[in-house]
Amino acid sequence: MAVTRVVRPLHPFFVGLGGALLMAALFTDFMYSSNSLMQWANFSAWLITGGLILALVSAIVLIIDFALGRGGPIRWLDFGLLAVAAVLSIVNVFIHTRDAWTSVVPSGITISAIVTILLAVAGLRGWCVTATRLAGRGEIA
Repeated sequence: MAVTRVVRPLHPFFVGLGGALLMAALFTDFMYSSNSLMQWANFSAWLITGGLILALVSAIVLIIDFALGRGGPIRWLDFGLLAVAAVLSIVNVFIHTRDAWTSVVPSGITISAIVTILLAVAGLRGWCVTATRLAGRGEIA
């Protein structure tokens, strides 16, 4: 009897790390809107930038997963959720470069909330953009 093992892709780890940073930006945006201390807006910009850097790393690792045969077919809903969150986060980091109050309120915190909702759905679905493969059989699990 042949033993079948599941080959897990590497990219979900990096997607989850980047998603956590992007979701944390909503908290720091809320803190800035509550007390107007500019350092909270700076934290938001740093968190969004770090999340976008990890999104780039995730994309590179996803390509490596495909090259090594670790990734199955793309799950388009998950890919779409993450892609929209990344594009909105790029817009959001530019919004956060504004001066003072307008760097967060109202558009920055709104986009952070939308990104957080998208990433929460992606997180509940497992942070994985591809279906997993069964080693040695070529089947999709």
